[in-house]
Amino acid sequence: MKTEEKLNMTMLCDFYELTMGNGYFQNGYKDRITYFDVFFRRVPDGGGFAIAAGLEQLIDYIENLHFTEEDIAYLRGRNLFSEEFLAYLKDFRFTGDIYAVPEGTPVFPREPLVVVRAPAIEAQLIETFTLLTINHQSLIATKANRIVRAAKGRVVLEFGSRRAQGADAAIVGARSAYIGGVNGTACTISDQLYGVPAGGTMAHAWVQMFDTEYEAFKTYCQIYPTNATLLVDTYNTLKSGVPNAIRAFNEVLKPLGITKCGIRLDSGDIAYLSREARKMLDEAGWESCQISASNSLDEYLIRDLLLQDAKIDMFGVGERMITSRSEPVFGGVYKLVAVEDDQGNITPKIKVSENIEKITIPHFKKVYRFFGNDTGKAIADYITLHDETVDDSHDLVIFDPHATWKKKTVYDFNAQELLVPIFLNGKRVYECPTLQEIQDYCREQVDKFWDEIKRFDNPQTYYVDLSDKLWQIQQDLLHASNN
Repeated sequence: MKTEEKLNMTMLCDFYELTMGNGYFQNGYKDRITYFDVFFRRVPDGGGFAIAAGLEQLIDYIENLHFTEEDIAYLRGRNLFSEEFLAYLKDFRFTGDIYAVPEGTPVFPREPLVVVRAPAIEAQLIETFTLLTINHQSLIATKANRIVRAAKGRVVLEFGSRRAQGADAAIVGARSAYIGGVNGTACTISDQLYGVPAGGTMAHAWVQMFDTEYEAFKTYCQIYPTNATLLVDTYNTLKSGVPNAIRAFNEVLKPLGITKCGIRLDSGDIAYLSREARKMLDEAGWESCQISASNSLDEYLIRDLLLQDAKIDMFGVGERMITSRSEPVFGGVYKLVAVEDDQGNITPKIKVSENIEKITIPHFKKVYRFFGNDTGKAIADYITLHDETVDDSHDLVIFDPHATWKKKTVYDFNAQELLVPIFLNGKRVYECPTLQEIQDYCREQVDKFWDEIKRFDNPQTYYVDLSDKLWQIQQDLLHASNN
């Protein structure tokens, strides 16, 4: 994106980040090192896992953090902030450390997706945007991945811009959907900015613009002979739409030796219409003609269409992907987990709640993923203290987070760390992969999970456990909070 087109997002923060920052400044906590975790508590749609996304936008945000003179003037006008604090904000830059799981990584509740180690004011000020970008993009990537898996290898395109919750949601939503596995988007600017392949053919308006449906189809084939996908349901799909498409293909494409073409269904009983259209196309010698379908699709409708033997090669998915309509909130949170004194000693912090799932995991942590050496499949995730290492030459016993009496012995495995350094001392140390590399990585990582974890309904619980040391620290803090 061109620099002059960028908005300064530093002020995209909850106002209490600024009032707390001013308070930290006044009380001498400005330079106190804090640790915050970004994590989520529940997978959307009752799924087995989520897909992490949004890191590239977080990196861009961190690198461009600054307060303008207009920002300072606005804050001064609120009559809440000390002049010393406002002077501090004039030279504000992020100087801390950030660790994160790479985009496209399958992730699970409770484990940190992003870890921020930074002076208190810096860590507090970036909370809102960090959550905004990770929550939104992880939500859409997760939904897209479900839809792509439902399509069982068929092409899936993102068609949701006109139903997205605002321009940014459409633009980065298409990016997130691509990470989740879609093949392309209808959103042109997402191609221009991020390289998400954009494409499209015609709307009903094109067909209605001409005196006849056949004339509309023939004209389109003449203008775009190598990209002719015709929308056949403007009037009557089987009586006129498909026959007129076949006629246009015969008269325009066949003499040119072109066999690549398609039709699109956007209404009606798509399973039935696709089967009938397939018969008509095949009988006319257009076996290579692809059939695409759209119209408020999601993973469940796609799954049902395929169970009904729908003859569909490509799915265009709009509102139910770009808004994750079935569950439109990811629910990631940003919680303080430790503070550090001047000597480098780390004191763990915990948030206690009567709601068990809201109890946080304290301390500065690592996350390991165990893969079986015999299968290459993921076995479990293991959260440890930052200075712990896992010896994968010995068996480990881990517990089900939802039923601690269930245990699993992990053996013959290799352990891989999930969190990687992104910023150290305010300097970026992470090179962002290309979007295609992220999508490929996501596909490879999802393939490493057993099908039982990938079920849409009642997926098998994946084990995410704490190391003995970390579990004991959490229990000690819980015990102390009750005394």
